[in-house]
Amino acid sequence: MLRRLAASLTLKLVALIGLFVALPIVLYGQFESADSQMQILVTRAIQDRSALIAEALAPVLRDTDPSEPMNLNRELAKYASSGTVLKLMYQPPDARTASRFYLVASAPPLGPEAVTAELEELGQRGILQRLSEACTWNASDEMRYSRADGTVELLTSIIPIRARGNCWILTTTHVASEFLDTSIGRPYWQTREVRIAAAIYLGGALLAVLVALGIRLSLRRFRNVADEIALGRAVDATFVQRNTVPELSGVARDFDRLVHELRRVSREIRQSAEDNAHSFKTPLAAVQSALRPVKRAVPEQDQRARRALEIIESSLARLLALVNAAQRHDIGTADLIDAPRVPTDLAPLVEDAARHFREILAARDIGLSVRLDRGAVVRTATGMMEIVLQNVLENAISFSSPRTTIAVSLRVSPDTVALTVDDEGPGIDPEKLDSVFQRYFSLRPEDGIGSDRAVEHSGLGLWIVRRNVEALGGQVVALNRPGGGLSIGMRLPRAVIH
Repeated sequence: MLRRLAASLTLKLVALIGLFVALPIVLYGQFESADSQMQILVTRAIQDRSALIAEALAPVLRDTDPSEPMNLNRELAKYASSGTVLKLMYQPPDARTASRFYLVASAPPLGPEAVTAELEELGQRGILQRLSEACTWNASDEMRYSRADGTVELLTSIIPIRARGNCWILTTTHVASEFLDTSIGRPYWQTREVRIAAAIYLGGALLAVLVALGIRLSLRRFRNVADEIALGRAVDATFVQRNTVPELSGVARDFDRLVHELRRVSREIRQSAEDNAHSFKTPLAAVQSALRPVKRAVPEQDQRARRALEIIESSLARLLALVNAAQRHDIGTADLIDAPRVPTDLAPLVEDAARHFREILAARDIGLSVRLDRGAVVRTATGMMEIVLQNVLENAISFSSPRTTIAVSLRVSPDTVALTVDDEGPGIDPEKLDSVFQRYFSLRPEDGIGSDRAVEHSGLGLWIVRRNVEALGGQVVALNRPGGGLSIGMRLPRAVIH
């Protein structure tokens, strides 16, 4: 069972789907955590860089007199870089309560007409208030905000610089789209790396699904061809014609070759059965014809010669019965190979078999109990299950005593059909139960129950039963009943039409 599960393509497909579902969840969490750590490192690096710029500007600002014209753009430009906006603000001592600041330098530089607009924007976003608090508490600060045009700025660091009792503020602003391309300032799933990985992942998942669907469709085509061959609809082998997967071309050719060989063997078996039967029956008929004048010529009082003629006639009849049995056996074997397997309801077959043996049962005073479920459909060739029912019932009748009952039951489950024939005969030695289905095996006594001298038995009845049932994908078993008698149980796969 475990080996079958391990080889199941469906189970592997389910595992693959589970992997595809679980993998992005696990990896996304890991990558998002790593990105968060990188964000912290980037933020800290920005803060440290801003602090270093402030330290570098401090000596220059200590030598600068705010009451005189200042030209600090050149100093600030030394520390400017792509994607970074530097601003140097100054708060006069008498403007601390009003949170008023002057923009004295910027990198890249701003024109005189843009300074007023820049200060208004800082005021509207509450940044001037944060600048005032930084001067009051002499503490660094940081904040994020979006520009009016929707651009998301990564981080604005606010660094106070004390020089000659004056408060200067250095602000450094980094735009997310221009700084390391991290997810700072936007959801992690919007980063380019995640989108590329998602596209590759979805492409791989789609490819895996297409491969799985291709294999499934190819197997379904093969199954449909096999069904058509089993039903006798496909005259020519068509696996190659139906196959669309180049890698399965070799398998399709092998299947076609196998079907061709099986049909050839079936024809040869039928031809051989007919030839052999004809070859044996012709001399036997000649011997029987030659015996008639001999029998008429032998005097009635010559009992010894008469007994010899009876033995010869009995042996010829037995030989003819064996030849006919062998012919039926070979033709049945050919039918197992090549005859169409069509969906067949077993209930009408059981009813027909019961009617066929009705007179024999009445003559022997044997009862018959039949319990049938409807819908007991199996796939079988014409005559295969009829022979099974005939042989099993003949076996049960021959071993049944008068005033006993043979019970036939047909039960249907979702996947199988169970056919059971119980008699009330003597049963079988438990050590020989496994041998009753062997070829030419017979336990019939010379006299008493089971002798059945009226019928020529070749020891093939139950062997044919097992052969036919197993050829249909089923199983057959013989068991001694607790109350006496033998039970022959057959279990066949229920037909599923595709």
